[in-house]
Amino acid sequence: MIGVLLFSLNKTEAQEVRRLTLDEVLRLAEDQSPNAFMAKHRFRASYWRYRTFVAEYRPSLTLTGTTPFYSTAFERVWNSVLERWDYKSTNVLRNIGSLSLSQNIGLTGGTISLNSDLTLENDFENDTRKYISAPISIGLNQPLFRYNSLRWQKKTEPLEYEAAKKTFLSNIENVHRQAIMNFFSLALAQINVQIAEMNYSNADTLWQIARGRYELGTIAEDELLQMQLSWLNAETERKSAEMNLRDREIRLKSFLGFNETVRIELIIPSEIPDLQVSVQEVLDMALANNPEILEQQLTLLQAQSSVAQAKAEKGLNANLIASFGLRDQDSDFGLAYSQSNQQQNIRIGITLPILDWGLGRGRYKMAQSSLELAQVQSNQAITDFQQNLFLDVEQFNLQAEQVAIAAKSDTVAQKMFEVTKQRFLIGKIAVLELNNADTKKDQNKRAYIQSLQNYWNYFYNLRELALYDFVARKPLETDFEKLFE
Repeated sequence: MIGVLLFSLNKTEAQEVRRLTLDEVLRLAEDQSPNAFMAKHRFRASYWRYRTFVAEYRPSLTLTGTTPFYSTAFERVWNSVLERWDYKSTNVLRNIGSLSLSQNIGLTGGTISLNSDLTLENDFENDTRKYISAPISIGLNQPLFRYNSLRWQKKTEPLEYEAAKKTFLSNIENVHRQAIMNFFSLALAQINVQIAEMNYSNADTLWQIARGRYELGTIAEDELLQMQLSWLNAETERKSAEMNLRDREIRLKSFLGFNETVRIELIIPSEIPDLQVSVQEVLDMALANNPEILEQQLTLLQAQSSVAQAKAEKGLNANLIASFGLRDQDSDFGLAYSQSNQQQNIRIGITLPILDWGLGRGRYKMAQSSLELAQVQSNQAITDFQQNLFLDVEQFNLQAEQVAIAAKSDTVAQKMFEVTKQRFLIGKIAVLELNNADTKKDQNKRAYIQSLQNYWNYFYNLRELALYDFVARKPLETDFEKLFE
């Protein structure tokens, strides 16, 4: 038993006590909570997706090679003497290398490229070797009458990246709201422990007084039993409050990323900002910054893109492939580059549905219907967003008054209990009135903490909706480069 006690004392001494204000909890949640880390990694994924899109508009240099390529298959060759195709066995080793510089053309959806090729061919059948060179050639691959995915990506990808940045800021504000919930949950648990300790102390004192009065015959047995029951209930509530306190502390420590060696004591805020906001101001900021609004715009763009794709695929599709360059061959490496001849080719391939049983038209009509549905849903979503925002602003503007009323009620209830307690001690009132005053004292203390939680929850809810700091009077922002450190 002594060993267990010493172990508990050592464990308590080893714990670090952190006394935290609300601002400190909010800052810690933003810096080190698992939820903040998840928001950071989600943004990183969006960032690299956007970087991939940007890279598609930049030139790419590619080296390809086939070394070696050995073949003993039959190959078709043209017999110029007999003017026919013959098949002859081969025993060839080729080493092929190619360097290509290509660039996507966002305006037309095509690709232009600059290429240089070199092939070394060893023909063991005829015991010959030759170099086949294409020093330079320019190629164009241009779709005609087809869906231009690059053009639509140029509209959607920047908007998606902007929405990702706004979503990250919104997620951080959501982390703040979770921090507020956990902060005041623990704060209320701390208050409940204080209330339970005070109630137990008061109940113990009153129980002892009641026993003395009963022995003197000044109170009835039922009053004595009532005081004993209050004392027993106070002991039960004290143990329950302590257990709840440990549970809420563990939750906050887990949320903040603290280990078990840290103990947390909260400093409950006593002041709130003197702030009233207008509906129009919040609405303007929300329409400009809220990621939900950007998501609605993005949904419409994607639906329009699907319509454009379905329309292009139901009609004539063509592809233009053209190239111009130089080519030569020789058994001597230097001569393979000295007398290159021009070569060019051009090819247009077409695809035109003749009989598809309405497949292309059906897909086009489906895409049109999806676009119309997206427009209706987007308009309704924005309308609902605005209506909910109006209610949120009105609720926030009421919270400061609610906090003031709750603080005054807490003070009055505490004073009323002290007065009632003194009157009970001199025998002026019955125990029932004392219990009522005690209950009101506890209720109003808890109501004050709840009013503070409501205020800060609505405050950060408005920040999340508008991505705007209404105290500092500036948009919420962060250094996105630091998210990659």
